[in-house]
Amino acid sequence: MLTLLGNSARTCDGVSRRNFLRVGSLGLGGLTLPNLLRARAGAAEGDKAKAGRSTASRKSVILIYLAGGPSHIDMYDLKPEAPAEFRGEFKPISTNVPGFDIGEHLPLQSRIMDKMSVVRSACHTNAGHGMGSQWMQTGWHATIEVNDNLYPSIGSVVSKMKGPNEPGLPAYCNVPRALSFGKAAYLGASYNPFCPDGDPNQPNFEVKNLRLPGRVPADRLAKRRNLVAQIDTIRRDIDTKGDLDGLDTFYREAMTMITDDKAIRAFDINREDPRLRERYGRTDLGQSCLLARRLCEAGVTFVAVQAGGGWDTHGDNFGQLKKKLLPTYDQALTGLIEDIYDRGLQDDILVMSYGEFGRTPRINSGAGRDHWPQAMSVVFSGGGMKMGQAIGTTDSKAEYPTSKPYTPGCILSTMYRYLGIDHHTPFYDHARRPLPILNEGEPIAELG
Repeated sequence: MLTLLGNSARTCDGVSRRNFLRVGSLGLGGLTLPNLLRARAGAAEGDKAKAGRSTASRKSVILIYLAGGPSHIDMYDLKPEAPAEFRGEFKPISTNVPGFDIGEHLPLQSRIMDKMSVVRSACHTNAGHGMGSQWMQTGWHATIEVNDNLYPSIGSVVSKMKGPNEPGLPAYCNVPRALSFGKAAYLGASYNPFCPDGDPNQPNFEVKNLRLPGRVPADRLAKRRNLVAQIDTIRRDIDTKGDLDGLDTFYREAMTMITDDKAIRAFDINREDPRLRERYGRTDLGQSCLLARRLCEAGVTFVAVQAGGGWDTHGDNFGQLKKKLLPTYDQALTGLIEDIYDRGLQDDILVMSYGEFGRTPRINSGAGRDHWPQAMSVVFSGGGMKMGQAIGTTDSKAEYPTSKPYTPGCILSTMYRYLGIDHHTPFYDHARRPLPILNEGEPIAELG
């Protein structure tokens, strides 16, 4: 069966979209006319929005999300002259870009810094994981701590505005599992991410729900689709508001995915050369980055990679970073960037890497660093942008920007500009209020 999100998402009138998207089991009991008429698909807006979708080329984005908040002062913005209680244990190393130093536990990235740009002066003002994540993943500042999206995630916005680059593939994926605050909110569940919910580093990795159950051969499914079409003729006479148009679109896209093997091939990471898989690192992060490249090359427009929540290093910050977090991340990100450039995709795929905030420059009593949104580092690579730059500066202790302070809106509008999406475009929330994609920020000029 095809399920587009790991857990059920309900519309405002209580109808679960999962009931409509289990297209591998389309029995008559699940397709009664009353059920269809109750759908009310909040995605009706989705079909109408397609008229305004971008017509840019096959551009795509990979976001590596470092959930928990990575330590900017130990990775990309070291301060070797600061007092010991700020600078910590790590030393800077030079890169292949003169004058651009990074942390000693990112040696692989140091060799490809000409293919990366780092914004060292990103900042916001919320130190809560939920609110900070919502801000960095939607561009909107939530004023209450919640466990779900109040505003649409950037991947959902891209899904609505641009759609997939290739029919038969989803527009928006999360790998290896769903991100917190990666959902569509008031855009409707049809713009939630497709999630394999499995570790691509495992030898038996497979997105099982992309295949038809053995008991439903293709010819039988075709008959069921024909029956649905006949029912559609009836409901068109009843549904005068067009509320179900968005559901129709989502249904068609889901049917395409399970009757065409494009998605199955794209997710089949075992097709990759074992030597290339080793370059990324045989870890869930490394193989998720490789899978993200496969998906973008196949036609997915936006892939968010969940890089785990281990970046919340309140205790033993330096031990956690040097023993596991940084080596795994260094190999995965370097493997991804090198692979993209080796394939000549650097103009077609934009890579971004960041978390919800940075870490406190002052080390706490447990040898850890706490939440610090006032300064953080954001990595860009590819996207046809200007690479080999350290953009913006922070003070002598990496506490606050001293030049070019860039907000979440600046970071995200840069990505939208790359995809050809106008970030001023309004959407309507559940109260029918017009809200722009972003309410602040302009693209980062230095990235071109």
